[in-house]
Amino acid sequence: MLTALSLEHFKSWKRIKDMRFAPITGLFGSNSSGKTSILQLLLMLKQTVESPDRAQVLNLGDERSPTALGTFRDVVHRHETPGTLRWTLSWTLPQELTVADPEQEDATLFFGNDMQFHAEITENGSGHMIVKKLAYRFAGHDFAMARKSEAEEKYILSAEPEDFRFKRRTRGRAWDLPLPVKCYGFPDQVRTYHQNAGFLADFELAFEELFSRVHYLGPLREYPRREYTWAGAQPTDMGRRGEKAIDALLASRERGEKISRGKGHKKLTVEEYVASWLQELGLIHNFSVRPITKGSNLYQVWVRKAPDAAEVLITDVGFGVSQILPVLVLCYYVPEGSILILEQPEIHLHPSVQTGLADVFIDAIETRKVQILLESHSEYLLRRLQRRIAEERLSKDAAALYFCDIVDGVSRLTPLELDMFGNITNWPKDFFGNEFGEMAAATQAVIERKKRQQA
Repeated sequence: MLTALSLEHFKSWKRIKDMRFAPITGLFGSNSSGKTSILQLLLMLKQTVESPDRAQVLNLGDERSPTALGTFRDVVHRHETPGTLRWTLSWTLPQELTVADPEQEDATLFFGNDMQFHAEITENGSGHMIVKKLAYRFAGHDFAMARKSEAEEKYILSAEPEDFRFKRRTRGRAWDLPLPVKCYGFPDQVRTYHQNAGFLADFELAFEELFSRVHYLGPLREYPRREYTWAGAQPTDMGRRGEKAIDALLASRERGEKISRGKGHKKLTVEEYVASWLQELGLIHNFSVRPITKGSNLYQVWVRKAPDAAEVLITDVGFGVSQILPVLVLCYYVPEGSILILEQPEIHLHPSVQTGLADVFIDAIETRKVQILLESHSEYLLRRLQRRIAEERLSKDAAALYFCDIVDGVSRLTPLELDMFGNITNWPKDFFGNEFGEMAAATQAVIERKKRQQA
C-alpha cells in the first residue's frame, strides 16, 4: 500500500510534504485546484515503468495514455527553466524483503516491509530530461546514485550510513557510472563494478511491482452498447474509459472467481457481487450478461429495473447504470492488494447513489484489501464516509481526506481533521460552495419580493 508522498515543483504544486495515504484517500476541492495532478504523478510513474524505452526518464504520455502531460517544462511548476522536479514515495511491500549477504553464507544484510523512493529530475538546455539523483531507502539505509556535476552525464553510487559500503571488484580509481535506467533503475554497470550491489535489482523490482498493481479509471466513461464482443480477453483493468468492464466480467466468469463478504456469507461470482451492489444502490433489480445465441462471441447486458418490470438492454435504462458499472467491476475484479485510482467515480450518478458509493469503497477495502485513491466533487460521498466513521464501520485512520485549493497560482493541500465521530474539525470555508450564503440570499430575495408585492 502507498503510505506517503512528498512532492516539489510539479504543475501547480510548489510543495507537498508528507501527504499520508490510507486505504481510502480522498481529494476534494474546486476545479483546477491540483487534485488531479497528484493522481497524474502516480500515473506518470506507472507509464514510465511500463514503457519499453529504458532511456526514457519519464513517460509523459500521449492521447493513448492514462495521462498526457506534454513536455517536461509543461509539468514543472511555473514552467521554470531549468526546472527540477522532486518526489519521495513511500509504500509497504506485499511481503518482507530479505537481502542476503553475498560474502557470508546464511547471513542477512537487510530486511523489512517498508520502502521509499526519491528522485530528482531536471533538464538540459535543449529540454532533455536528466536524472540528478535517485535513491531507495530501506531498513534505515539510503542507496543512491547521483550525478557528479551539471556538466557531465556521469554518476556515482553511495550508501548511508557508513556501516555498509559498496565494494568494488577491482582496486584503484572508481569507475564512473553511466545514465540510470529510466528514472528509477541502476545501470547494469553498478552490479558489474561492485561485488555486493546485486540486491539493488530487488529495489527496482519492488518499484515496478508497486506500479503493476496500480489501476486507473478516468472520469469520462463509454456509453453502453447493445452488443459486446468477447473473444476470451483477460483484461488487467477496465480501461481508461471503462470500456473493458464486460470483458472483465466474462473473464472472471470463465476463471470461476468468487468473493465472500466474510464468515457466514455465501460466495458470489464477480458478476453476482456487482449485481448485488447495483440492487443495493437502488439502480436495478437484477443484471446479467448473456450471449446472443449459444456459442456466440456476441454478448448483451440485460437488466430488470423492478421485480415485475420487463427485462431490457442496458442501453434502455438510466445512464447511471453504465457509468457506475466499471467502478464496481474494477473494485472486485482486480487482484487483492491492488491500488485503484478513480477520477470522479460519482459522475452522472444520483446523490443517493453517490452516497452508497462510499459503502462500496469501504466494502472493497475490507473484502479485497485494495487501496482506493479518489478525486471527487461529491459532498454526499464524503458525508457517508463521515457517518461510517461515527458508526465505527470505518476507522478514522483508514481514511485520509484532503481539501485542495489554489492561492496565487499555487496549490495548497489541507488534511481534513476527523475526530472519532467523523466530524471534520477544520472544515474549510466554502468547501462545497457557499450553501448557507445561497440559502440566505434566497430568503432575502423572497422577503424583498413580498415587500414589492405588498407595496
